[in-house]
Amino acid sequence: MHHESPIRRRKTRQIHVGKVAIGGDAPISVQSMTNTETRDIAATVAQIRRLEAVGADIVRISVPSMDAAEAFKTIRAQVETPLVADIHFDHRIALQVMEDGVDGLRINPGNIGSLDKTRLVVEMARDKGIPIRIGVNAGSLEKDIQEKYGEPTPEALVESALRHVSILDELNFHDVKISVKASDIFLAVSAYRLLSEKVDYPLHLGITEAGGLRSGTVKSAIGLGLLLRDGIGDTIRVSLAADPVEEIRVGFDILKSLHLRQKGINLIACPSCSRQEFDVITTINALEARLEDILEPMDISVIGCVVNGIGEAKEADIGLAGGDKRSILYYRGKQVDRVENSDIVDVLEKRIRAEIAERQAARHEVEHHLPVLQSGSGHGE
Repeated sequence: MHHESPIRRRKTRQIHVGKVAIGGDAPISVQSMTNTETRDIAATVAQIRRLEAVGADIVRISVPSMDAAEAFKTIRAQVETPLVADIHFDHRIALQVMEDGVDGLRINPGNIGSLDKTRLVVEMARDKGIPIRIGVNAGSLEKDIQEKYGEPTPEALVESALRHVSILDELNFHDVKISVKASDIFLAVSAYRLLSEKVDYPLHLGITEAGGLRSGTVKSAIGLGLLLRDGIGDTIRVSLAADPVEEIRVGFDILKSLHLRQKGINLIACPSCSRQEFDVITTINALEARLEDILEPMDISVIGCVVNGIGEAKEADIGLAGGDKRSILYYRGKQVDRVENSDIVDVLEKRIRAEIAERQAARHEVEHHLPVLQSGSGHGE
């Protein structure tokens, strides 16, 4: 059931945040931001590792002070994920974190200090191959732009973004990505659409301050979904007043739903009705909890009856159609077993993990033998 997405993405330049390519033909990356006190090194490292475990491509850290910059140095040494430092007003912080191995900066050149200070930051970023994200928010537009437009508008956000871009252009720095975020979906979507017509830089998408886990997920899915469907967006962050781990999960769920990127289990499940032969909701909740560590893409169908269950099961990697006392198990499109309804969760988890192990073994076999085949091909073997 791994369908090709009909979406044709906007063509952009490509930049790299550490090992992660953004823009061009690179997959859309998913990132989050720590919400710990950065100077609390143990808590911040622990949170980054949790984000790594669920597949975060990039993690952003707020670095508001030189003390936080000193903590960043220790944090950087303890984690593998590419890190972006979020910095405002003080160019010295940017210089410090670049010395200490940051992979990207989120700054606005217009508020980092004088042009000479900005030039120092840009020159070091260029020397070290560190990209800069220009991040414009509707809630923090420059005073003159607020006065010009009277209120945040798409044109106001884009004018602000282009103002910062022009500073970097003057310094001949183009390793840039841009965001124009707002908490209002229509404002954000219109601003991104307008910006996408004016630049070829990769765009970082987000509906800022979207809300709590449920409401923020809905707003982000709608806003980001509209833009992604237009082919706009090269990296995303779902902003939730919740555990940052949920931001990564929701981000990948949005991309999976649009067939833009597959990571982790794609659970297809019915909402359940009186036809269900087992407790679908409890089963799905249990499976989600047990399988949250899995990053291997896989479609798993769990339907409570045979009305839609068989058709869905045949299309999935592993599927189950509810039956009286015993449900029908499908594997790669074929019926392979009947499962006691009381054992569904255990049996599915075992099957899924066995399938993952088989895939990994097959990949290892290919990787192990490929160099041998290549070296032998020149000897008439």
